[in-house]
Amino acid sequence: RIITDDIVEVDLSARPLKLKTLSGEECETKALIVATGARANYLGLESEDRFKNMGVSACAVCDGALPRFRNRPLVVVGGGDSAMEEGTFLTKFASEVHVIHRRDTFRASQIMAERLLQNPKVKVHWNTVIDEVLGNDTDGVTGVRIRSTTDEAATEEIEASGYFAAIGHTPNTQFLGGQVQTTDKGYIQWTTPFRTFTSAEGVFAAGDVADDYYRQAITAAGSGCMAALDAERWLASHE
Repeated sequence: RIITDDIVEVDLSARPLKLKTLSGEECETKALIVATGARANYLGLESEDRFKNMGVSACAVCDGALPRFRNRPLVVVGGGDSAMEEGTFLTKFASEVHVIHRRDTFRASQIMAERLLQNPKVKVHWNTVIDEVLGNDTDGVTGVRIRSTTDEAATEEIEASGYFAAIGHTPNTQFLGGQVQTTDKGYIQWTTPFRTFTSAEGVFAAGDVADDYYRQAITAAGSGCMAALDAERWLASHE
């Protein structure tokens, strides 16, 4: 049975497990696989939304090799390890990578930051923020306008064919109401190495909701298979 709805609340304290949907329907189950993923964080600019899939991305590994980004200047927003990794990766394809960071130092680990800073294709714009993603409906992203955090009157336009947000992800775990153990970043924590078991008995986690490192479709699919096998074996042992 397939139900097209959103789960807004769960009760994992007793058997059967209870799930409540947005439409008000209540479901019961013996086992549960949570595979709700994680959503990329954006700055919240209207222009970001306008040009998604037209040059705005949150995954360099997924999209960086696309023809529209090859041998073209690109922009990366962020200052943590994710931004360092994305920026360094994009230098394989871009003519130049502009890294926009609102502070004068990176939050990233030293080794990741040094790797980025030593790349001749990278230009870092310190103490700057994105004012607007520039573009049109025909060409998509054509650049960005940045603004200084130390002088709000100082703005600059940068030509770019791509804009990559690298300011983290938020796992979709709010509906669990804290009933499953998570990491300090909010990702569901597997209680056994290389197993998809969670702290709640009969509840398993697969994909990006439990993965803050790889975040790839193929690894998510693999852990989905793992969770299905774990759930099947758990059910068989609890008959």
